[in-house]
Amino acid sequence: MTRAALERLSTDLGERSTYDAASQCSRCGYCEQACPTYVATGSELKSPRGRNQLVRLIWEGGLRDPAAAEQALSSCLLCGACSTACYAHVPTADIVLEGRRRIGAHWLARRLAAHPSWLPKALKAALWLKRLGLSRLARPFLKRLGLKGLASADEHLAEAPSRFLCEELKERARPLSPAWLYFAACGTHYLYPRVGRATVRLLEAQGPGLCLDFRCCGLMAYNYGSLEDARKLARAVIEGSEPFPAPVVADCSSCAAFLKKYPQLFLDDAPWRTRAEAFAARVRDSIEAVGSTEGLTPWRGGVVTYHDSCRACHGQGLAGPRERLKAVCGGSWRELPESDVCCGGAGAFAFTQPELSDEVLRRKIGRIAALRASVVLTSSTSCLAQLAHGFKKYYPDATVRHLSEFLAERLPNPPPHGT
Repeated sequence: MTRAALERLSTDLGERSTYDAASQCSRCGYCEQACPTYVATGSELKSPRGRNQLVRLIWEGGLRDPAAAEQALSSCLLCGACSTACYAHVPTADIVLEGRRRIGAHWLARRLAAHPSWLPKALKAALWLKRLGLSRLARPFLKRLGLKGLASADEHLAEAPSRFLCEELKERARPLSPAWLYFAACGTHYLYPRVGRATVRLLEAQGPGLCLDFRCCGLMAYNYGSLEDARKLARAVIEGSEPFPAPVVADCSSCAAFLKKYPQLFLDDAPWRTRAEAFAARVRDSIEAVGSTEGLTPWRGGVVTYHDSCRACHGQGLAGPRERLKAVCGGSWRELPESDVCCGGAGAFAFTQPELSDEVLRRKIGRIAALRASVVLTSSTSCLAQLAHGFKKYYPDATVRHLSEFLAERLPNPPPHGT
């Protein structure tokens, strides 16, 4: 049976219905200063407790027009900082998503999920136009057509690789007993193949491994489309990895966090829940699999700092490998104040909520500029795009790099840098 919403959520207090999970919120307000959108706007409706109460009202039928809650729910970054700050760890991001599903799924995501072959073809064409410098000419027309998000995406994304990652990795040898399995996230695969090359090189230093055939993890469908599409994609990912018992490494923290959450998709399907739990136990974010810093070339340059991806620190409870970075960077290392606060990227958020995203971004860039940092490291492709956009706009003295790239470049005889 097709279900438009999850029947239950996994919470720190056990499995709960969405309504019961939202009811765990006591409205104490401890979450509010942890919420970037509340700090930016001061609006109670754009606070975690405000959103939880809106979802409760939707379930109770207390809103005559549930679509009236759309602005509050669509403005949530889904960063999870509120759950980290909450004593009960109320899963506000999951609750918000359930509220969004009651209101209605995003039409574009639904069509991309239903026709997955569209995305690579559309991106190939868009990236080709961008390399020719013609994509900016389409922005006014996109805005007139009501597609401001696509116009904003073109402005945000500065890179336009000519080849997708799978095209570069398909000729690799396939060992019979791989020590690791590499899962390429969509952001890495389509927009940042250089990150995938770096991650694979770091993993190769630990032994032979296998690059899984490219498949979307289903996060976009989960956040913006349908649960059935997300489940279909999740089943394909799980089945593709099951012949090999090795750890599954993903180098976008957003996708790694979602891969670890696969069991929640199958709470009412015992066989697939068991398979999803076994798979999730094998998933590793690339920041968990960077290996030793022994033998790496020390950094000789300006100040280096680290921005924690929300889906790493709040979604997975992971901190960046500070001690290893300190060993490589020496006196050039600086800790970033509010490193675990969202940069405003949050997947498609920067394109669908550009003004609010920019408000959150400016606060992050201000913290980085105060350090006079020249290199900022992170682990999510959404953060790469957002911070690169922010530096170009507000602080051109800094660049952003994926952690894998920075460490791979410190390996002996690194390959030439390129996209």
